[in-house]
Amino acid sequence: MNPITTGVLLALAAAASFGITTPLIQRFGEGLGPFTIAGLLYAGASGLALAVGRTAQESPVRRIHLPRLALVALCGAFVAPVLLALGLRVTSGTSASLLLNLEAVFTVALGALVHREQVGPRVVAAVAVIATGGAVVSLAPGQAETTVVGSLLVAGATLGWALDNTLSRPLSELDPGQVVAGKGAIGAALSVVLALALREPLPTLPAALGVLACGALGYGGSLRLYLRAQRILGSARTGSVFAVAPFLGAVVALSLGEPFGGVATLVGGSLMALGVYLHLTETHAHVHEHPALTHDHPHRHDDGHHDDHVHEGLAPGAVHAHAHTHTPRTHHHAHGEDIHHQHHA
Repeated sequence: MNPITTGVLLALAAAASFGITTPLIQRFGEGLGPFTIAGLLYAGASGLALAVGRTAQESPVRRIHLPRLALVALCGAFVAPVLLALGLRVTSGTSASLLLNLEAVFTVALGALVHREQVGPRVVAAVAVIATGGAVVSLAPGQAETTVVGSLLVAGATLGWALDNTLSRPLSELDPGQVVAGKGAIGAALSVVLALALREPLPTLPAALGVLACGALGYGGSLRLYLRAQRILGSARTGSVFAVAPFLGAVVALSLGEPFGGVATLVGGSLMALGVYLHLTETHAHVHEHPALTHDHPHRHDDGHHDDHVHEGLAPGAVHAHAHTHTPRTHHHAHGEDIHHQHHA
């Protein structure tokens, strides 16, 4: 399969896992404090990762990666979910789900600024359309009084996750299970400590199990898929494809009985759909050069980049990880912003 297609499918699967849990978190977390909800979400994510265990053919997380992992956890496993939990208290699940599209806007911008990922006119147009759609959604009738503060809190959560996405780009080459387990454990620990310090109410067993399940599926499972997609597409494009998640969340919220927001929600959602379409149909291919390079990451020998070294008894399509050296080469093919194509052209 075309690697770009593989990356898009992985990102879509991650989006589906995340999107359907947003309105469910609002239901299961009713009456709970934001730190309690965040702690349960990432405890569920870390628990799933630990239960699945390490993947042998992946590069392990090493001590040198821990500072970045801690910063990623602070942004994405602590600040962002707490802001989302606060925002869900004062806005509808439908609006919150759609406003989560702003994560794609922030991720694309940070990908271009921090990693200098190639962002063409089509991507810029898509980002502008999604941002406009998010603004329109917040003006839905009957929600203006509650979604002003709620929209700002949800937007703050999306910025936190966009920082997480940007900082985690180098971590996507490592074992995703170990990354999820470490990130979830740090985020859960921080949230639980604050929840106890602030004497937030303890959850009932059904509520705790519900939020834990949402964390395992929507945060743990989704993040594993997201990291694999980011490994192929880079942070900006993965964040763009991930923008379909809020639409799934909005559908679930509506199916749970939330009122439809009228014309504003319809127009805003349509604009966001157009932005997602522009992202999904973007292509990038040209003649490019690869300089000599030595690094360690999961790879296979039939991808057009790793046939300059061989292993006895290893099938060309078998994924494995070790330090290896590339010889210089020039070729032409469609590609994203993976570890071999960060050439910014």
